Amino acid sequence: MADDIIVVCGPTASGKTALAVELAKRFDAEIVSADSMQIYKEMNIGTAKPSEEEKCGIPHHMIDIVSVTEEYNVSRYVDDAEACIDKIKAAGKRVILAGGTGLYIDSLINNVNFFDIANDYEYRERLCAVAGDKGVLAVHKMLESVDKPSADRLHPNDLKRVIRALEVYKVCGRTMTEIQMQSVRERKYNPVFIGLDYSERAVLYSRIEKRVFEMIKDGLLDEARLLSELDLSSTARAAIGYREMFDFLNNKLTFESAVEEICKKTRNYAKRQLTWFRKNKEINWLFPDLCSDNASELVDMAAEIVNFRED
Repeated sequence: MADDIIVVCGPTASGKTALAVELAKRFDAEIVSADSMQIYKEMNIGTAKPSEEEKCGIPHHMIDIVSVTEEYNVSRYVDDAEACIDKIKAAGKRVILAGGTGLYIDSLINNVNFFDIANDYEYRERLCAVAGDKGVLAVHKMLESVDKPSADRLHPNDLKRVIRALEVYKVCGRTMTEIQMQSVRERKYNPVFIGLDYSERAVLYSRIEKRVFEMIKDGLLDEARLLSELDLSSTARAAIGYREMFDFLNNKLTFESAVEEICKKTRNYAKRQLTWFRKNKEINWLFPDLCSDNASELVDMAAEIVNFRED
């Protein structure tokens, strides 16, 4: 029988951390992060890592586990997260998986088997050259012509993953979509999904903008300046918030334009997150802006979903 696990998911700035912490208090649980950027030790402000005060004494796992100079992928995440979950359960605690990286959540919950597909570095370099010569949209269109589901899932600016999907198709003659569909095995975990969204998109966007301005106030530029001196991994370098600050530091953007770009790209990222999660029909959606008391009523509703599932 698969182990029970509570999953709190949704777009950035939707309130996942706060809800996960309150649920952890009620169900004697510990939290496993599913955020592809909070794994980096040196990235704090721009990744909106929870402070000790926000954690309220609840142990959080899968945060600050690798350096920004180290490449990290979903396969490693699944292995590391499973090890954390085993330790939490061995201590007699429940597990709450909380975050907005849908690929990490789905791969862990669905027990995805990651095939060892060879690399073709020469082809990868050719695609990088195409991107440099004709732009990232040209490479994205190449992927769309052979693997539209992957192209729909991946943003053109996510060049690393777009190129990898094309590379996989060239190496093994099967699309990344086909491979992922065939790689799902029997679940190890029995999840109850709770998703956060807002009935009024403007409310979510306002929360995003507020968070961005708080990051700026807390010193995002100084953090980016320190990171700019390091040999960042490709994933870390592409993190929203930092790359715009890098452009400012390199005189490619004004400071005001950089902040505007962060807000815009974060809104677009939230849209992509919602598109991803809405494909999962198991998610029980809650809307904080429809709650009369955003704190207690939302937690009560989420706890009721968990309890109902257990009855």
